[in-house]
Amino acid sequence: MHRRSLLAAGAAVLGTAPPALAPRRSAAQPAGEPVDVLLVLAVDVSRSIDDDEARLQREGYRSAVSDPQVVEAIRGGMIGAIGLAYVEWAGAEYQRLVLPWTRIGNAPDAHAWSEKLAEAPRASLSWTSISGGLDFSRTVLAQAPFEATRRVVDVSGDGVNNSGGPVELARDRLVAEGVTINGLPIVNDRPTFGRMPPIPLDDYYRDSVIGGTGAFVIVAEDFQSFGQAVKRKLIREIASIPATAEAQAQG
Repeated sequence: MHRRSLLAAGAAVLGTAPPALAPRRSAAQPAGEPVDVLLVLAVDVSRSIDDDEARLQREGYRSAVSDPQVVEAIRGGMIGAIGLAYVEWAGAEYQRLVLPWTRIGNAPDAHAWSEKLAEAPRASLSWTSISGGLDFSRTVLAQAPFEATRRVVDVSGDGVNNSGGPVELARDRLVAEGVTINGLPIVNDRPTFGRMPPIPLDDYYRDSVIGGTGAFVIVAEDFQSFGQAVKRKLIREIASIPATAEAQAQG
C-alpha cells in the first residue's frame, strides 16, 4: 500500500498490515518536513466502550491536543512541531485512520486538528485487538510524510487483547524498529464482555503492551478522568520527559 493511498483513505476502513511486510521508509523515499516526534494516537473503539465513553475519549483527545500546556510542549522542541495521526481500532478485522498525518506547530494548528476530530464519524464494534491496532499503527508510521528522530505509538483502551495475534509479538515488531509504545489503560469496574481482566489492566499494559526507549503507562481511573490523563501523557511524550522528572514536577 502506498503512502498516498493510506492518507487518502481518511476515515475509511483499512486492513491491518501483514507483519511480514516490515513497513519501513525506503532509502529511495525522500525525507519529509522535519518534526520533533511522530505520534500515533491509537484508540480503542471496541464494543465494551459505549457511546458516552467513546464521546469522553474523543473529547479527552480534543481538549488535550489543543491545551495551552500541550501546545507549549510542542513549541518547546528543537523543531517546534510534531506529526500527529489518529487511529481507531477494535477487533482484528477493524482499524481505520480517522485523521491522517498532520503537522502541528502552534495553537491554530492544534485547534484546527481538534475541530476535525469533532467532525469525524465514530464507530463502536466487535472485540479488542490491541495487536491489530499496533500492526496498523506500524503501517501508519512507515507512511508518515514527515521526518523525525522519535516515533511513538500511544495506545489507550479498557480491555486486554482478545482478538487477532499475540499483542507481545506486535509490540516486539515495533520496538525492534526503534518505536516506543506508551499505554493509557482505562481502569473501571465494568467487565469486558462479561469477564474481568485476568490481571489488573495497568499491569497488563506494563507487561504486554508498552515497550521501547522510555516507555511508560499513565492510568486513567475512569472515562471521566481520561482527558487529564491524556494531557499528562501527551506532554510527557512530546517533551520526552523521564518518569523521575514528571514526579518531581508534580511534587
